[in-house]
Amino acid sequence: MATTTTYSPRLIKTYRDEVVPALMKKFGYKSVMQCPRLVKICLNQGVKGSTSDKKMIDEAVNEMTLVTGQKAIATMSKKDISNFKLRKNMPIGCRVTLRHVKMYEFLDRFISVSLPRVRDFKGISEKSFDGRGNYTMGITEQIIYPEINIDKIARISGMDITFVTTAKTNEEAYELLKELGMPFTNMDKTGK
Repeated sequence: MATTTTYSPRLIKTYRDEVVPALMKKFGYKSVMQCPRLVKICLNQGVKGSTSDKKMIDEAVNEMTLVTGQKAIATMSKKDISNFKLRKNMPIGCRVTLRHVKMYEFLDRFISVSLPRVRDFKGISEKSFDGRGNYTMGITEQIIYPEINIDKIARISGMDITFVTTAKTNEEAYELLKELGMPFTNMDKTGK
């Protein structure tokens, strides 16, 4: 009888074996279920100039699909804005929401491969928490992802990445992401 093994990302094991005990010790949780966890990662990209060239949206959707391993969808405008030649329901960007296995796979590749490719990288800011345990950061160039071929891209564009957690405070979310391997800048209280 053949046994089938189910695939489990490396960060899930790290979360269970290392992150949960560290968080329980630091915050004094009584149960494992009290520990904050990562719920989803949302990637969002606005495409400048998409009102005049429809192919730009298709390129952005294809790039985001390559990066995340999940089909991205185009985002539509909600209202007419005549100064920008924008009509309601025109595609103006793309987005994707990652959960479970794909979320942990993306986070692992993002931390270990993509972030070190950022020019002059000194760590990510600790100031982008929203007060409810979520963290949002911006990427200025999509070429940091190894899945994107630099020779085939028409333009450099950025994207926003939001890490949604079950943490109640910024401190809990910070500790969770730091334990998962996010390279935050080590800033002291003076902001230097």
